[in-house]
Amino acid sequence: MVRIRLFANFREVAGKREIEVDAESLQDLMKKLTAEYPEFEKLMEYAVIMVNGRIADRNENIRLKKDDTVAIFPPVSGGADAF
Repeated sequence: MVRIRLFANFREVAGKREIEVDAESLQDLMKKLTAEYPEFEKLMEYAVIMVNGRIADRNENIRLKKDDTVAIFPPVSGGADAF
């Protein structure tokens, strides 16, 4: 099982901070998540996805292993000019 850590809007939609999903690849995981939580589909357009602490391209065929952690964040804006 792959551990999925959810942040902000994703956490609100799922009603959980973390879920576990059986998935062989990142693409497989994205399909399963949007099937379980249809609201994720629109949010995923601009999401930042990390696999084991590294930013990942959700369209890339990244293989997932047991005990991998995937974190899904909404887009982050701001920076030095935001202050």
